[in-house]
Amino acid sequence: MTHQDSSPDPQSRSTLAFSRRAFLHFSAAAGAYSLITEPMLAAAAGAHRPVTPDAVMIDSNENPLGPCQAAREAISAIIPQGGRYCDPLTKELIHTFADMEGLKPEWIRAFAGSTPPLHFGVMAFTSPQKSYVTADPGFEGGMFAAAAGKARVVKVPLTKTYAHDVRAMLAAGPDAGLFYICTPNNPTGTLTPHADVEYLVENKPAGSVVMVDEAYIHFCDAPSTLDLVKAGRDVVVLRTFSKTYGMAGLRCGFVVARPDLLEKVTDAAGWNFLPITAVVAAIASLKDPNLVPERRRINAAIRQQTFEWLDHNGYSYIPSESNCFLLDTKRLGKQVIDAMAQQKVFIGRIWPVMPTYVRITVGTHDEMSQFQAAFQKVMRSPTAFSLSPARPAAIRRRSEMLLA
Repeated sequence: MTHQDSSPDPQSRSTLAFSRRAFLHFSAAAGAYSLITEPMLAAAAGAHRPVTPDAVMIDSNENPLGPCQAAREAISAIIPQGGRYCDPLTKELIHTFADMEGLKPEWIRAFAGSTPPLHFGVMAFTSPQKSYVTADPGFEGGMFAAAAGKARVVKVPLTKTYAHDVRAMLAAGPDAGLFYICTPNNPTGTLTPHADVEYLVENKPAGSVVMVDEAYIHFCDAPSTLDLVKAGRDVVVLRTFSKTYGMAGLRCGFVVARPDLLEKVTDAAGWNFLPITAVVAAIASLKDPNLVPERRRINAAIRQQTFEWLDHNGYSYIPSESNCFLLDTKRLGKQVIDAMAQQKVFIGRIWPVMPTYVRITVGTHDEMSQFQAAFQKVMRSPTAFSLSPARPAAIRRRSEMLLA
């Protein structure tokens, strides 16, 4: 069933209302076009995590390894130049990435992460007449931007294998301005085949754009869709250093597209500036040939070990190719989130379409061991939950009432 709404569903409306109240304290501009980021959504949906050494924070898809050693050294070395703007370094970053990927530098723009170009891309390509089509469940940032711009938000369920259902997306969005594909998907960590993205590009409405968010692409060996950009198709690709590269707190990323499409994104963005520390860390990270394969191996090993533990203990989950996965708690996910927070283990939020599932970020070996102990304790506690397990439909109705 395709969900077609001009505004988010009850839980998302609750989160949006919460977010708006919080953002008003941050900025006078928060009302219309606030950037909705992963940590904002995490904070709006659950307990506020403390920054303490004994807290396990596996709720925001961060990389616990942080920046690589070369990036840390580059940051340290550039600190004395922190009083200068970094335009030449930004150009070096773009050229480094262009050379690696076989791209033209003028087809790339650097941003403070991938959330800003996602937001500005939605602003550029959607409107009250041009809808925003996305997966359900999927990353919510673009939905908030579309709703703020009065565009129709169309949420299409994933396939049985948790890929984007591109044919259903096409059917649901004949008026689409932008189709958003996140692969691997957030929150499921599942892949959408390259052939499906190609099909979407081939059959989309004239004038619409396909945006492919590759924030998690380096955690797997799936092919990138940058080849579609190189072929001059109506495709915009997002990349970030927040995930595999461990730079979520530093903020650096790219948007890649044909110059005419890129111009529309940058026109919506206005003046764009990156921190000098993020730029040099990103350059150093790109030049480290061992970073991506090593971190992919580490993440996959810990993820697999976690899945084996879940299998052994009879817990259900969606297999993932990323650094996060959805875990079925068989009860209201919000209750599990709160109970885990009491154990100082902070896990990710829920999506209204799957109210019993919680998103788990893959942490270190020690963090996942602590997660396992806390989860076992919570799930076996007869007093941890105010409601007994119920059928999914009933749970969803209760969840929406509790969170509305």
